[in-house]
Amino acid sequence: MESAKVIETLGLRKTFRDFWRRPVVEAVKGLDFSVRQGEVFGLLGPNGSGKSTTIKMLLGLLHPTAGEIRVLGAAPSDTRVKARIGYLPEVSHLHPFLTPRETLMYYASLFGMSHGVAARRTAELLTMVDLAHAADRAVGRFSKGMARRVGVAQALVNAPELLILDEPTSGLDPLGCREVKDLVRLLARNGVTVLMTSHLLADVEDVCDRVAILDRGVLRAEGQIADLLRKPDAVRFLVEGLSEEEASALRRELEARAGCRVQQDFPAMSLEAFFLQVVAQDGRLRTFEMAPFLQAEHVPGKGPA
Repeated sequence: MESAKVIETLGLRKTFRDFWRRPVVEAVKGLDFSVRQGEVFGLLGPNGSGKSTTIKMLLGLLHPTAGEIRVLGAAPSDTRVKARIGYLPEVSHLHPFLTPRETLMYYASLFGMSHGVAARRTAELLTMVDLAHAADRAVGRFSKGMARRVGVAQALVNAPELLILDEPTSGLDPLGCREVKDLVRLLARNGVTVLMTSHLLADVEDVCDRVAILDRGVLRAEGQIADLLRKPDAVRFLVEGLSEEEASALRRELEARAGCRVQQDFPAMSLEAFFLQVVAQDGRLRTFEMAPFLQAEHVPGKGPA
């Protein structure tokens, strides 16, 4: 059974106009795409491609010039829908004199949570993003990576059904990037739908199920990553335990049978995997444990709150 559509746009357009209402820039041009429940969906494109404009329309911060948007089954302007969305902007504007605990308590209060519920969720989120030890330090003294963790926790305080992440690994070191990607996949496994943008395409390839590529406001490509990247006219065999001489002999045999040149190389891990293997041997790379209120049985519409 196909999962429900969490985001759907049809013929979405956005034209920015000057003071005299003359069209200046058509930022989004007839955009059609959808995101299903539990997916991690990547919205990609160069600067000026329309990604930020699209996100602002999904959040109800901009009104489309034409077309339709449905987010969680309703219009983005519906305040009840906004309460079910978490958002991490590209730059987290945190009050420098507040602590992480005070920051999360403040955002929880905006959702009308009681003090007890807000305090419990704050403690669970601070543990989840590994900031419990710094819960009462002013965020103005934090590194960019630590501040980003506060931003991630803030985006989750309302147990969102839809999480929108704008450049979530911006400013993080490789360990922090890996942890954020692990967290995104963990959230998706627990039923949270994630829409993310990133200029770091390796990060997108690691975590996204599907992607859409925008260029100058036009959707240029969309689909499963494996389908988009597959070379249809090539096949690769992976055979372990062969010496170089045996591999060369096998390559020559394949060339003779296929009547074409066969490339030979040796499998290699990614640079990220090698880096983590070198520096994370002391346990610095954490395994996330989902905060109880974010687990599948507590996700809105999936069980008790």
